[in-house]
Amino acid sequence: MDNVKAAAYIRRYEGFSKLPYKCPTGHLTIGYGHNLENGISAKVALFILQEDLTQAEQAVKKAFPWWWKLDDARQFVLVDMAFNMGLAGLKGFKKMLTAVEQGDYQTAAKEMLASKWAAQVGRRAIENARIMETGKWD
Repeated sequence: MDNVKAAAYIRRYEGFSKLPYKCPTGHLTIGYGHNLENGISAKVALFILQEDLTQAEQAVKKAFPWWWKLDDARQFVLVDMAFNMGLAGLKGFKKMLTAVEQGDYQTAAKEMLASKWAAQVGRRAIENARIMETGKWD
């Protein structure tokens, strides 16, 4: 079967929806008629993760012009936090962000750990704070 031709046909009749919706038979659907009740493959999940990570990175770059001055490890921490709680959530870390911008990574790490977010995500916050403080990303 010609998968390119088949996909074009299906796209034409299914239409695209970036948000989940109930199809006429009541199934939760997204994209070009993908039934979410069937789940997704690990390959699709990885693709979505990469897309979401790219969006988080672009948002952080745009929001914090000084982001470029950070090393790769500290850039990652900010992107991971934005990925995890959204850019608005990251922007709520005003003292931490000020410390990062000033190069005071020890204070930034302490501010990260003294947050509701740290209590919610546990080990992730501890690891991110360590990365922020040391600049080492294993």
